[in-house]
Amino acid sequence: MADALISVLLERLVSITYEYVEGELKHVLNVKEDVEKFTRTLRVIRAVLEDAERRQVTDQAVKIWLDELKDISYQMVDVLDEWNTDILKQQVEKREREGDPNALVTKKKVRFSRCFCFGKVSRVILRRDIALKIKYLNDKLTEVYEERKKYQFQSKELGIQQPQQPQRPQTASFVDISEIFGRENEKKDLITNLLSDSSAEGKGLLIIPIVGMGGMGKTTLTQLAYNDDRVKSHFEIRKWVCVSDPFDEIKIAKAISGDYAPSSNELDEVLQCMSRSIQGKRFLLVLDDVWTDDPKKWKQLKVPLFQSGAEGSRILVTTRKLEVANMMRATRNMINLGGLSDEYCLSIFNHMAFSDRDGHESKVFGDISKEIVKKCKGLPLAAKTLGSLMQNKTKMGEWKEVLNSKIWDLETVEQEVFQPLFLSYYDLSPTIKCCLLYCAIFPKDYEIERDDLINLWMAQDYVISKKSEEKGTTGDAVFDNLVARSFFQDFEKNRNTGTITSCKMHDIVHDFVQFLTKNECLIMDHTECTTSESKLLGDKVRHLTLRYFLDGPLAISSNNCQKLRTLATFDSRITTIDSNLILQLKCLRTLNLSGNSIKELPEEIGELKHLRHIDLSFNCILEKLPDTICGLYNLSTLRLVWCSELKKLPENMGNLINLKHLYVLLCGRLASFPKGIGRLTSLQTLDLCHCDGNNNEAFQIGDLRKLNLEGSLAIHLVGDATDKSEVEKAQLWDKKLFHLTVYFERQTNSSSSSVEILNALRPHPDLESLKILYHNGTTWPNWMQSLHNLRFLTLVGGTQCELWPLGKLEYLETLTLRSMDGVRKVGVEFLGLEDQTSFRIRSPQILFPKLKRLWFGLMLNWEEWEGVEEWTKEDSEITIMPCLSQLTITGCPLLKALPDFVFKTPLQTLRILRSERLLERYQEGNGEWAKISATNPNIRIIRDR
Repeated sequence: MADALISVLLERLVSITYEYVEGELKHVLNVKEDVEKFTRTLRVIRAVLEDAERRQVTDQAVKIWLDELKDISYQMVDVLDEWNTDILKQQVEKREREGDPNALVTKKKVRFSRCFCFGKVSRVILRRDIALKIKYLNDKLTEVYEERKKYQFQSKELGIQQPQQPQRPQTASFVDISEIFGRENEKKDLITNLLSDSSAEGKGLLIIPIVGMGGMGKTTLTQLAYNDDRVKSHFEIRKWVCVSDPFDEIKIAKAISGDYAPSSNELDEVLQCMSRSIQGKRFLLVLDDVWTDDPKKWKQLKVPLFQSGAEGSRILVTTRKLEVANMMRATRNMINLGGLSDEYCLSIFNHMAFSDRDGHESKVFGDISKEIVKKCKGLPLAAKTLGSLMQNKTKMGEWKEVLNSKIWDLETVEQEVFQPLFLSYYDLSPTIKCCLLYCAIFPKDYEIERDDLINLWMAQDYVISKKSEEKGTTGDAVFDNLVARSFFQDFEKNRNTGTITSCKMHDIVHDFVQFLTKNECLIMDHTECTTSESKLLGDKVRHLTLRYFLDGPLAISSNNCQKLRTLATFDSRITTIDSNLILQLKCLRTLNLSGNSIKELPEEIGELKHLRHIDLSFNCILEKLPDTICGLYNLSTLRLVWCSELKKLPENMGNLINLKHLYVLLCGRLASFPKGIGRLTSLQTLDLCHCDGNNNEAFQIGDLRKLNLEGSLAIHLVGDATDKSEVEKAQLWDKKLFHLTVYFERQTNSSSSSVEILNALRPHPDLESLKILYHNGTTWPNWMQSLHNLRFLTLVGGTQCELWPLGKLEYLETLTLRSMDGVRKVGVEFLGLEDQTSFRIRSPQILFPKLKRLWFGLMLNWEEWEGVEEWTKEDSEITIMPCLSQLTITGCPLLKALPDFVFKTPLQTLRILRSERLLERYQEGNGEWAKISATNPNIRIIRDR
């Protein structure tokens, strides 16, 4: 973590600090010289950090040295924050002095001159204080710099020996089948792919990647398939190459060539020999433990392999990195290797623990064996290691000690189970390492929300911005990287886009990151908060997670909280926060109090100047936020989801100059926003925008024009907020929104119709997702057809008009239509045809060209879905829904039949629920059922039970 922390610190020293030093701090003491010296020293130290971070695992002295370095770095980051906070504060004050039309009028204006003078004096004192802190930290860093010499660290600078990489174990094709349990299904599928006659890629050579985290059994599965008798007889040549890292094309090519390998190391000669050795032969090549995703290196080997091998040749690749499968363009045939069942893990464990012992012992320790195996969470290597550990333990007390130990306290487990994870960990960049280790704050088996995690990383300065253009530093890039390297699992995905929205960590990975951060990240239960708590909370702890604090105040000692940068609660019901505790959290950047029973926050929260992330979601009795929260100029994320009793936001919210993400979804009593929200020019995410036109002092929809929103926006229109002249001021067409929801209040006294409002709301043409709820007009907005990138469309309730010709939306993938009481007939106009004869016009057209999922729900008055008479796929230039795979009809009791063209699509799933007439018409066995089955034999019909 030190490497990433120092990289961030150096970046800020170069940007913010120098800019400020050249300005107001230029002549304060020797601050410029101190900053430059600090930066130079830090750069020299960074060159040895890679070696130091490896050695700290086994060398306590190195760990102490690193901890001191990190402590100095954290302090310097906080000093920079003080500078930055002062800059932000000046910007807010300047905006109010210059009469920003959106700024709130200062009530004590007559005293402003006096206060302004006092502010200048305070600022001079602050500058001197900052300069003294920098001088002190510079001296401390010099001491650390000198001390590094006695450890003789290896540097990664050019011309100096590189730090030694951890030893990557060599593998071979031999396997002891008696020690293998499970994987029958995976082995069967793999062998089927190896022996199949044709390649799914339409080429002579098929690549099959096996992807999974370290210790999951990728190599073992490959060995099982490689040594299968059917596989042996099927291939003329079988070659096993342990690739590891670095990827050496010459070494690999020579290994494939075998006896034909030349003594020369000239790449062309080596590849020529390799090519001759496999020419015209059906071969099986195993590339075990591939790390590189450099396409140039792979291409050197790929071309002669593809050109020389016979039809039916196969390449099996094992890797921990999804990027490798992507680089080889082989994801279609990829096997993602998951965990084993507890039953198979127990078999592995028992085989290792009791193979040379009396069978009676396995019965004696049977129950506790099952409990120990649960620690493995499906990881075969862990089961094998723990079984080996228990091999010579004969006393129940010894077994219970292992059961009750944290897994990293078991030396054998640390050395054997964590070793594969160390290899994956060291392969990460400093930034990604830091982000992975931060996940130690979450409890085991916690479902981590993608966007929330990225915002948490940003709050700690681990990533610059979620949408930054700098390669590799965005939150999305880091998250995807950890997914690709198997550090995350159990994904939840957006059903439309397939994007991962949440994930979990494997328990062994969680144990691993806790092992690496055991001095910095602490998870503590309520029962552990005893009189000895202050000793548990060491002075190195930066991130504290509390669990099971129920029905009372947040009762922890504040003695050692001064250095905390994260305070989070899970599975708790805290009712109050002690103001004295808040005042101790001076370095806090993230405060997560979600899911508690807090009615109000103490005013003292405004003292936490470094705070960037506040999560108060699911505090269902929270009634208000203190006004002092508006002085948190660094605050970037404020989460208030499902604070159902929250009636209003503080009036001075406009002072939160750095706020980027505001979440207020399901705050049912929050009818409007303060006017100052319109001043938040940094705001990117606003999950629900309350616009109350009945309150002129509140935020209006036109105030959106000054916000730099991107991504998603939901607009709740109430009262006269739906006046079209006000709506036009929002200028949504200039905002890079990809997801827009417009919700009309059902009972509105608006002077404009909902279609006029929609016309005025015209979004950016790149919009991908649109939801319109309770539009009560007779026509659709005039910009619908211009949304050429629209992929997902949901229309709910209130419509009095026939359906718009949605079939002409060329990129539409998912269409949901629900609760449209005004719709009685869906005609051919819905497809984009003018009338029943349009299809005879000999001009090629594709109607709903990309539509995959179509959903009709609660269409209570819908009686007829008109087909296209005499239309056939073969005789017409018109194609209808060529990609449709799912059709759902639910709660449509009057609908009589489905149009014939539906059954000429590649439909795979037809759901008919609570739609009596359709259910009766398409009963299995009757004429209509036979008609459907004949047209599309692969269709699956799901009905009411």
